[in-house]
Amino acid sequence: MKKTLRKMVLLQPIGCFLALFFGIYSQWALAALPIQHWRASSGAQVYFVESHGLPILDISVDFSAGSSADTPEKSGCASLTLQLLDLGAGGLSEDKISKSLADVGAQLSARFDRDRAGVLLRTLSNKNERNQALDIFSKIIQYPEFPKNALKREKARVISGLKEAKTKPGYIARHTLNNMLYGIHPYGLRSSGEVDTLNGLQRNDLVDFYQTNYSAVNSVISIMGDVSRSEAAAIAEALSKNLPKGGALNISPPVTEPVSGTERIVHPATQSHILLAYPGLKRNDPDYYPLLVGNYILGGGGFASRLMEEIRQKRGLAYSVYSGFYPLKQAGPFQISLQTKKEQSEEALMITQKVLSDFVAEGPTEKELAAAKGNIVGGFPLRIDSNKKIMEYLAVIGFYNLPLTYLDDYVSAVDNVTVAQIKDAFQRRIPPEGMVAVVVGAIEKE
Repeated sequence: MKKTLRKMVLLQPIGCFLALFFGIYSQWALAALPIQHWRASSGAQVYFVESHGLPILDISVDFSAGSSADTPEKSGCASLTLQLLDLGAGGLSEDKISKSLADVGAQLSARFDRDRAGVLLRTLSNKNERNQALDIFSKIIQYPEFPKNALKREKARVISGLKEAKTKPGYIARHTLNNMLYGIHPYGLRSSGEVDTLNGLQRNDLVDFYQTNYSAVNSVISIMGDVSRSEAAAIAEALSKNLPKGGALNISPPVTEPVSGTERIVHPATQSHILLAYPGLKRNDPDYYPLLVGNYILGGGGFASRLMEEIRQKRGLAYSVYSGFYPLKQAGPFQISLQTKKEQSEEALMITQKVLSDFVAEGPTEKELAAAKGNIVGGFPLRIDSNKKIMEYLAVIGFYNLPLTYLDDYVSAVDNVTVAQIKDAFQRRIPPEGMVAVVVGAIEKE
């Protein structure tokens, strides 16, 4: 799940430069990506790509402070901690932070999922603008104040949204599936928290969570753009030297096999939401590439996938059907999702399960594999054709401790996947009979 801090300023100067120089990256993306890595004196891991093609600097700081760092009793604390970082910090009010960033054309955003909480800054690299933006950014991540009035307001906003979401079939389906898939594992906690736990959270809870989970040794700093190595090193030092000193990395326990079954939930919606899942991949999993390529053939390749062919093209049961792996530190979900007319829900579920079962049993054909490789490899340059996209990969490489050559190796790793490897990986990792499934909008039994 990805969230953005509310104070985001989209400035014309940055937008103009991006449009002007966009073409540079499609060429550069084909070359090796020169990632530099070191550890700051604070203990923070630093990953840096120097690029002077645009007068822009992108920085992200990620912490092992996602929703899995919560406890059941204080679920929602991780998310609120991240949300309040820019609502008062270092003696600056929420409005002052927003205005100061706007004055120099900087953008502030955030990301949040089960594993990590991250804060991102984009600024012009000119020294005056850059220094002001970095000063604000440094205060936000190192001196957050968690004002009580802001906490009260944000709690009310999240609770209101949570109550509204609980009536929506898509939300009900996702939450039910997650409970079935992960149970009491930390990945099973709702990222937004629960109404009861949110109501009970106090300022001290956020302060304690920050002190424990936003430590320098628990952080990964990613930097890309128009600065030198020495400037990047100075930036990393300034951003991390006053982070909390405690704590080792949060490590979630291994994910256990779920109890298979299908949950059918009656809902007045005309469309049924159908989700199936099983614990899939760790980010550094040795089966990553066979499962990645195999999933493209099964349901990740749009109209080229088997699920789309059987569910939409042949039977018209759904407008779209998709499968995907979502790797995390522990086994993230392998998930299939679709929507269909209520009266067709059981047929659609049955066909989906059969397509999966047949694929696991038989594997792909050589023709399917060749087409999948061509599409994945051919589309790869577009996945790293901008600073923003490269920064996302840089942060993933750092946070999950992937090889610095990850992007350089990607194409050859995909190209080396065989039919036998895909079949073997799916048979070992994705048992069709072990999947959990939920249908929201099921036909009501008389």
